[in-house]
Amino acid sequence: MFIKQIKRNELLKPLLAGGGIVERKQPLPILSNVLVKKTPNGINFLSTDLEIQIEVHLDIELGESEGDEAITVSAKKFQDILKAITEESLVSLDNKENKLQVKANKSKFSLQTLPAQDFPTLANQLEGAVQIGIQQGKLKKLLNSVQHAMAQQDIRYYLNGVLLVVEGDSIKLVATDGHRLAFIAENLDQEYPKIEAILSRKTVNELMKLLGDGDELLDIELAEKQARFKFCDITMTSKVIDGKFPDYTRVIPNHSNHLAVNRVTLMQALQRAAILSNEKFRGVRLLLTENNLQIISSNSEQEEAQEDIEISYGGQALDIGFNVNYLVDGISFLNSEEITLSFGDQNSSLLVTTPERENYKYVVMPMRI
Repeated sequence: MFIKQIKRNELLKPLLAGGGIVERKQPLPILSNVLVKKTPNGINFLSTDLEIQIEVHLDIELGESEGDEAITVSAKKFQDILKAITEESLVSLDNKENKLQVKANKSKFSLQTLPAQDFPTLANQLEGAVQIGIQQGKLKKLLNSVQHAMAQQDIRYYLNGVLLVVEGDSIKLVATDGHRLAFIAENLDQEYPKIEAILSRKTVNELMKLLGDGDELLDIELAEKQARFKFCDITMTSKVIDGKFPDYTRVIPNHSNHLAVNRVTLMQALQRAAILSNEKFRGVRLLLTENNLQIISSNSEQEEAQEDIEISYGGQALDIGFNVNYLVDGISFLNSEEITLSFGDQNSSLLVTTPERENYKYVVMPMRI
């Protein structure tokens, strides 16, 4: 494998795309490496943590070399070397005698390699997969709408991710940690058979980093045990979480008390009140009376914050507590000027909706304060 000259950024970009899943502490030393493989029209860079696999293609003409057709080399060291040289540098690569030679300007680096045949790759488990087409930007917005509600290292492992459901001409994404739930739905350009999969937290985070914001097409293959995402020069394959996601339709309430409020006004009031909330429980009280919403927080040092927001409301009075971080998470990323809060009684969940995004629903369970 031999590259005479390539711009530093052209080489660094595919390494960074797959580098997010490579962790320093690995059960197998070779998992800290990236597989660099010669193809008929360039080079493929492949990284894996045995749960996710990312393969990035670099379209480039290769010179003749006596070295191997494929090698593995430390992903971090390779990236760090490229980051350390100047942006306008031209880089050359050559591999021989179990070393990868990296040259740029007057710098020369010799990196130890490990045999490519020892590098583990994910077995194909996409038999009978449903293939879906969607714009990259659309899926990225959908993931961004629900990712904040994913659980973190919950013993209920099936909550540590996002449920993706495709049925007919709609795609639905749901995330919950048991204290709040986020739901979003969107129409697709054609109809598909029903398929659902739970994408892991790490898979969601990597997709959020790699997906573009535009209308470029993303091909998704969904199967019982695996999902694959193809876009640009990237192919990302991931195991899906094996488990039964809770019935989210039973969690979304149908309340009769509604109030419309300016999203930014509410968010800023919550953020100010959060300053004096209990650092452990992060609770705030919402006192709902005729045409007024009062937000109160206090802490163990007997400090207190109070915010009043004028609203149009004539329903029943209510005094209810919530985790302030959960409330802010569910509304901070929205673009809507106005949002709707729907209440039941003091023991019922809160439902947040927005006129601009009819298919977005955010549910927060109450807490005792």
